[in-house]
Amino acid sequence: MTLGSPKGTQMMNSYPRALTSILASVGLLAMFLMFASWVLITYPIGSTVQSYFYGGIDHAKEPGLSTSVVSVTNDKPPSSSLETNNFSVPESGLKDSAKLEKPADLPTGSDVKEEEGQVMDAPASSLPGENAVKSSDTTTSEKTKDEPAVSSQTGDGSKTNLVDSECDLYHGKWFFDSSGPLYTNNSCPILTQMQNCQGNGRPDKDYENWRWKPSQCGLPRFDAKKFLELMRGKTLAFIGDSVARNQMESLLCILWQASIKPLQYHVEVPKNRGNHKMQRWYFRSTNVFIVRIWSSWLVHKTSEAFDFAPAGVDKIHLDAPDEVFMEFIPKFDVVILSSGHWFAKQSVYILDNEIVGGQLWWPDKSRLMKINNIEAFGISVETILTALGTHPNYTGLTIVRSFSPDHYEGGAWNTGGSCSGKVKPALDSELVENGFTNVMHEKQVTGFNHAIKKKTNEAKMKLMDVTGMFEYRVDGHPGPYRSPDPNKKTQRGPDGRPPPQDCLHWCMPGPVDTWNEIKLRAVPKLFSTDDSLVKRKASLYFVHVNTLAAPVN
Repeated sequence: MTLGSPKGTQMMNSYPRALTSILASVGLLAMFLMFASWVLITYPIGSTVQSYFYGGIDHAKEPGLSTSVVSVTNDKPPSSSLETNNFSVPESGLKDSAKLEKPADLPTGSDVKEEEGQVMDAPASSLPGENAVKSSDTTTSEKTKDEPAVSSQTGDGSKTNLVDSECDLYHGKWFFDSSGPLYTNNSCPILTQMQNCQGNGRPDKDYENWRWKPSQCGLPRFDAKKFLELMRGKTLAFIGDSVARNQMESLLCILWQASIKPLQYHVEVPKNRGNHKMQRWYFRSTNVFIVRIWSSWLVHKTSEAFDFAPAGVDKIHLDAPDEVFMEFIPKFDVVILSSGHWFAKQSVYILDNEIVGGQLWWPDKSRLMKINNIEAFGISVETILTALGTHPNYTGLTIVRSFSPDHYEGGAWNTGGSCSGKVKPALDSELVENGFTNVMHEKQVTGFNHAIKKKTNEAKMKLMDVTGMFEYRVDGHPGPYRSPDPNKKTQRGPDGRPPPQDCLHWCMPGPVDTWNEIKLRAVPKLFSTDDSLVKRKASLYFVHVNTLAAPVN
């Protein structure tokens, strides 16, 4: 008798096969996950993803980055950014930039002419006359193929008043970083043409890629959003000569670059609110002002006849601060000072209402000249810093950026000096001793230390001692690439003389951007975000500058 199969037996027999398939699939999936995990651990993509969404990764610290560096130690006194990113400015930014490059209410008249003369006639950091102290017969040793590196700095009395004295930022090395600059000459609409080296036809661009690495700590790439948050409700003022302008434009270029990457930084394009007394850039979202005031000497200057000095020659009153900017000092939270190079220009020095010296001017040889231009510079530094350190209504931070070295070789700026052909930082063995830079730096530090001892208010005073580390950046100047003129001379003539050059100011992007990275190290430790006094000062400043913006007859 044959028994029929119960109903559903065929379906029941299929269950084992389905279960086997499921188990096999789970096993394969488990094997895949284990393999994927091994791949992720071996070849992490986290940094790539983070860089894509957030940016700001310091590639110099990533293992495996190809960098060129040579560590060097020396006993010299104290004396970067990278391949072009093709960012374009939005149409709104371009429309604004047309107004920003030459705003109608920026400084006019004699102030502008004075500055333009200094910039266009060429940097005057040498002393081309009988009173000259700076040596002009320097030579350069042949460059080697070794990659450069570093600066070191001897200790001095100002060590505890350095920017971020907890870390020695000034001993370290320059290393080549291929990750690219924080901005490009095409992405910054306010860059002075003379410092737009790529726009002026400079053929090399590795000078944009060298970054500074302190030996004892890190120096992160500049974070624009962090800076504006730290400076919320505050005002930063650059006061001084055209090198102060160089640094201010570097900062604005970095912040402007952030503004055209809104998904990354959420920083708006700044508004230009400058007038004939000062340049001012306003970041509305954080109520931050970036200000620049021209002051070539930082002390009082007159041009009228005085004693035996005729009218027309600048009279520098070494014991009186420059009143042009002193009236605004209580409104500033951070002041960055830059001076020194104008002491190479023709001038008369007055102290205690008496003519005590001159530069490229001393008509009566029978009279004893009591001080030269270098001593005059030291006195001026002490004068202005004492004025800030004893001002009853100033509670901000003063940063003294030390003397910026030039690199004219074979002569001064107007006697055949040149920095042509320098395409990377100097090696330690290639450094040319610059006696003028060294002694100017020494007088500046001495004046700084004297002023510290006289300080009576709550203001802070710090020295940004970049002179030594920047003596290596022979490659960072415009050289003959000072204008976009296609017919400009960039090679030596038949007589061997080099073309006119700028070996004082810094290309942008370029080494000058490092100054702002160092400055950022000082800000977090000196401000609190809930400082009601600072907010009140910022509010007062806002009202005051609107008043200044009114037309002046």
